[in-house]
Amino acid sequence: MLLLTKAIFAIMIGFLSSTILGLFLLPLLRKLRVGQKISIFVGDAHRKKEGTPTMGGIIFIIPTVLATIALIAMNKLTYSSNLGIVLLVFIGYACIGFLDDFLSIRKGNNEGLSAYQKLFMQVLIAIGFFYIYMRSGGQTAWVVGTLRIDLELGWLYGLAILFVLVGASNAVNLTDGLDGLAGGLSAIAFIAFSLISLSVGFEDIGIFSLILVGSLMGFLIYNTYPAKVFMGDTGSLALGALMGAIAILTHRELTLLVVASIFVIETLSVILQTFWVQVFHRKLFLMTPIHHHFEKLGWMETDIVKLFWVFGLILSMAGIIFGVWV
Repeated sequence: MLLLTKAIFAIMIGFLSSTILGLFLLPLLRKLRVGQKISIFVGDAHRKKEGTPTMGGIIFIIPTVLATIALIAMNKLTYSSNLGIVLLVFIGYACIGFLDDFLSIRKGNNEGLSAYQKLFMQVLIAIGFFYIYMRSGGQTAWVVGTLRIDLELGWLYGLAILFVLVGASNAVNLTDGLDGLAGGLSAIAFIAFSLISLSVGFEDIGIFSLILVGSLMGFLIYNTYPAKVFMGDTGSLALGALMGAIAILTHRELTLLVVASIFVIETLSVILQTFWVQVFHRKLFLMTPIHHHFEKLGWMETDIVKLFWVFGLILSMAGIIFGVWV
């Protein structure tokens, strides 16, 4: 009962704080004219969104971090090295995304940080992750008991961390193309990871995830169609990297592929499109990421988002079963 109370409180504090912050932050973002530049390739339906404030990830990032610190200070949440890593990754990738968004706005286009600059920063965070993880006695073996996998990676585990963080962050970033799509799918995914974490003994990560779920719910008030604000790279990079970090810390790397299947499919569609064009000199999809393919087929944006949310929910439920079982 105590854990249930903590869980409900975590969601409520996240939701209320992000909702309130959004009320004050949206007018400020409009005043600062931090509007999103829209690609000329996505069609007229999206062109009208140009100028919508971006960097909206702040709406769920700040409340989540402050609520976590407050719960630790009140002895309602125990600080651990895992929680320290989670905060490092969440804040670190949010800073990378914020800088990318800032430079894009300053230049007046969608070109912020270069790929090499992003990778350098991501490597630094991965090194910090690996250092704290090793100092706290973390295991460097990839273990999946039910599949009888027990592979000792040693220092290569650090490369695995970098691969998962970069891959997951870019996957969410690619998915963030329709109003409410990435935010809703992320909320669903973190519900799954919170339940898995609580079930396998990672209460600190579970409660943190529920605070974020509440914050994302508050953010979606402003981000669902028609969006009043976009999360930008500030939010998408942070959410994706955090999913990867939680999967690693809870030793549920395979579960990540199930829970985040929609994000994986979105990423694969881009990779397949690039391969198809280079090899066969024609497109496999009308446009990628794949949510734009459905738009080109004439689907309504809201219908695409709802469909993806439903499949995300089904896959997350499968992920919960898989995550607890493995």
